[in-house]
Formats: sequence, structure tokens, C-alpha cells
Amino acid sequence: MGELEEFSESLLAQLEVELDEEKVIKDLTEKIKENASFTIKFDSLEQISEKIFSDMKEKISDFTGIAVLPQTSIAYPDLDGFKKLKGKKVFAASNAAKFVEELFDAVSKKDTKKISSLIQQDAAKYFVYSTYAIQYLSKISTTYGDYLDGMIYLNKFILSSYPQIILYRQGKLYEPKFESIKSGYVGALKMTILEEMIHSIQEKLQQMNKNAAMSVNALNEELAKIILSLDDKTVASLSEYLQIQPVPDDFPIAKRANLFFMLNPDNFIVNVLGPDVMTFTRVEIDPKISEMIPQLLDIYQRWLKPIQAHHAAFTTMEGMAEFIVQNMLKDDADFLHYLTSFAGTDISSYQVRKSLGKDFTKMVFEKFGKKTFEMLISDPPSTKELKEPTLYLKRKSSM
Repeated sequence: MGELEEFSESLLAQLEVELDEEKVIKDLTEKIKENASFTIKFDSLEQISEKIFSDMKEKISDFTGIAVLPQTSIAYPDLDGFKKLKGKKVFAASNAAKFVEELFDAVSKKDTKKISSLIQQDAAKYFVYSTYAIQYLSKISTTYGDYLDGMIYLNKFILSSYPQIILYRQGKLYEPKFESIKSGYVGALKMTILEEMIHSIQEKLQQMNKNAAMSVNALNEELAKIILSLDDKTVASLSEYLQIQPVPDDFPIAKRANLFFMLNPDNFIVNVLGPDVMTFTRVEIDPKISEMIPQLLDIYQRWLKPIQAHHAAFTTMEGMAEFIVQNMLKDDADFLHYLTSFAGTDISSYQVRKSLGKDFTKMVFEKFGKKTFEMLISDPPSTKELKEPTLYLKRKSSM
């Protein structure tokens, strides 16, 4: 097996657990359909979701003071369609969108030949975006929904089979448990649809997050190209200095891939400097490393601004959604059934979970009430303000 084939197999191997889980879900869904003793029927995903969507519009407007745009709607992609959506959520650099689309499609189809050809076509892009493929596609079987460009996407592969599988796994008798499982299923959909509807009203934050992610990815591509162009002697010296596991000489791309994954700022800076890097204005690196890659410090320095913008926007979006979901559904019987029957927890445990964005939103809400949400969308906090909410509260109080 050649180096590119090894790369392709390695990528799929890192997704083996997820791919096995997808197969289990498919096989179990088919087994339930063929089981004559399982006669329970749930309302369709589409039927329940459209009703929840309609009911939630006014409630979101009442709670946040922001109306869901009338063009916002729901789509129900199958497994492959949902994986393609995740590829779009990478927010690749402007010249890489098609590459990412083809990579996610090849990985979804376990097409090692296509993956190999993409590595050969552009190894730098592969270095950058293969990590996203692993990160995003390894969570498909636990991802209920997502939002992009005015559309709420529900993962039909999971959600259309979810209640039957939960009920079936609890064993006979099915009928006495039906109402509780049905309620928990509705609760899961309420949580998912509400969260994505909240994301739909955050368009300014969504755009800020997208632009920042594209800038980060462009810088990562730049770094990948630099590392690919290093001569063998520099690669060997730098790998030894960084104590990277040796790779045979007949795997030159793998040697450079290991260097990239080590020196990628998302890994190297955060792991070395810690999460406080999100508030830094400058970074410093080992002079020995700079000597071997003179361009590295400049890339790291330029990386700070977009990664901090990404961190601020994403944390604010997720924290706001978590806060609103928690408050709007805290007394909802279906949601409480979801927590106990599907998530294996309860409302008390759910509410005490720590979250930087949620805790920040809570502090702002306690001072500004309903105005909080429009405020956070139109004037989001900086990374320093997220860490120290009193700075944001002081700034907004003085305006």
C-alpha cells in the first residue's frame, strides 16, 4: 500500500467508531420494522417538527424580543445530505469550498481512491480539512440538527428512528412505555428546533463567526504549504526537536503532515499557552523553531485576531442558545421526559452544568433583561469580556 492509500485508510480508521454506530442504527431500524410484535407507531418527524416550529415562533419572540424571519424553514436531509451540510459548516477558505465538499463526500462514501486523489491534488488543503472531516463526521449519530443560511436542518437518519430504538431497547411490554417515550421524543425535537431557531435570529453573529473561521482556515492553508515546501533536512531536525514520532523516509508527506498537526496554531499555541491565549495581543515562540520556520511567528500573530473573533462569536451564539433553551423549557413536561428517558439526566443536573457562554448570558440578562439578546447580537463581547463579564456590563451601562 502506498503512502496516499495509507493516509486514506488512516482517515477512515479514525471514523471507525462512528461508522460502526451508523451501521448499528441502520440494522436495528430494519430489525424493528421486521419485528411483528413491535406494532407501535409514532407520528412522523416532519409532522411533529412543523407543529413545534409553528408553536415556538411566538414564544421566541416573546422571550427574546426578536422575531424569527418568515423565510426560515426546516429541511430533513438523509444521512449523506446531513454530512454534506457539515462540510459546508467548515467555512473553508474561499478557494477550498469545492475541495471540502469532495472530501466530505468521499469520506461519507468510504471512497479511499477519491481521498487519495484529493491528497495528490492538494496536500495542503487535505492537511487542513481532514481534521474537520474527523471532527464533524465523528459526531453525526449524536447530532440532531444544525442551522445554515436561513434553513434549520434536522438529522432525519437519527431522529426518524430514535423513538422506536429507545422503546425497543427497553424491551417488552412496549405499550405501557409508549407515552413516556413519545413525550421524550417530542422534548428532544423541541430542544433541537428551539436551539436552531435561536441560531436563525443570530445572523450578525453567524456572519462574524463564518468570516473569522474562513480567515483561520486560510492561515492554516498558508502554514501547510510552508511545511510541505520544507527540505528533508529541516523536516528531520524540526521533527526531532519537537519529539515527533519518527516516520520512514519513504513517507515524505506523512512526515510533513505530522509537523503540520503539531504546529497548527489551533493545536500548538492553545496547548502551549492554554485557553488564555484568547485574550492575548501577541505571542512568542521558541527561537529554535522560528529559526527553522521563519514565517511561523508571523502566521501565529495574524491568527490571533480571527481566532479570537471566532471564539467570541461562537461562544456567544452557543451560550445564548443554551440559556434560552434552558429557561424556555425548564417547566416543559416533554423536555423533562427527554432528559430522563433519552439523556439519562434530570433538570437539576442539566441546569448546573458550567458553560462560559451560558453563564455570561445569564449575568447580562440579570442586568438588562430581554434587551440582552439584541444587545449580544448587535454588539457581542470580546474574548476578554467573555472571561470577565463585568467589563461588558460596565461598557454597556455607560453607553
